[in-house]
Amino acid sequence: MKFTKMQGIGNDYVYVDCFKENLANPAEISKFVSNRNFGIGSDGLILVSPSEIADCRMDIYNADGSRAEMCGNGIRCVGKFLWDSGYVKTSVATVETMAGVKKLDLIVNNGECTGAIVDMGEPELEPKKIPVVCSEDTMIDKELIVGGKTYNVTCISMGNPHCVTFVEDAEGLNLPALGPLFENHVAFPARINTEFVTVKDRNHVRMRVWERGSDETMACGTGACATAVAAILNNHCDREIIVTLNGGDLKITWDEVTNHVFMEGPATTSFTGEIKLPEGIK
Repeated sequence: MKFTKMQGIGNDYVYVDCFKENLANPAEISKFVSNRNFGIGSDGLILVSPSEIADCRMDIYNADGSRAEMCGNGIRCVGKFLWDSGYVKTSVATVETMAGVKKLDLIVNNGECTGAIVDMGEPELEPKKIPVVCSEDTMIDKELIVGGKTYNVTCISMGNPHCVTFVEDAEGLNLPALGPLFENHVAFPARINTEFVTVKDRNHVRMRVWERGSDETMACGTGACATAVAAILNNHCDREIIVTLNGGDLKITWDEVTNHVFMEGPATTSFTGEIKLPEGIK
């Protein structure tokens, strides 16, 4: 299997050109290639395939083989992949995802695509559409008991489910212990991505993320978008925010007129290669 390893501020995936390749068992392939000791090493697998309604379709598999509806860092890399492969000839690209078609404005300098600004669409706040178990119209700054401790949380979908909680010191948290308690909490029937956020000022937050199916990752683009929306809804921040993650910064803007969230950040190719897949998972 030929592949391209790409990363957006450290959120790394293995990308496969399914215009040319046909993978029968992508969930098992994702588990194999994501292994950082025996595989390639990644947060998951992304298939770039033909689409009837966009320049390509993006299918995302987490490191544990589960599906993800959307990936903000991943979609920027898909934009670069399309440019580098010659599948798009202009600096505007469209990508079909399980969360709808997303429009990307590619950042191109001297013929090289280095990142993208992605229209991530409108945030979803209705609990049953996130989904989250909640008897009220929204789950904004609501108390949730996790591991015997009470957290105030704001739940949002950016095409995939997120739970944002503001804490005094995100750096000091033991996420390997705390993250699974949120991810598998009874309030989240489809599991959840959880952002632990410290507000620095009106335009800057620090975020760590525990991703559903991938554990703590260097970055999460949809999580950064959810964090920005939550920070604005809770009056912590203004509408243009720098989100600092383990792997770097993303610029998130929640447009007041359109209600759309825009994410700007880099996309980088690490290397390309070919790997022999074990028998039975091709």
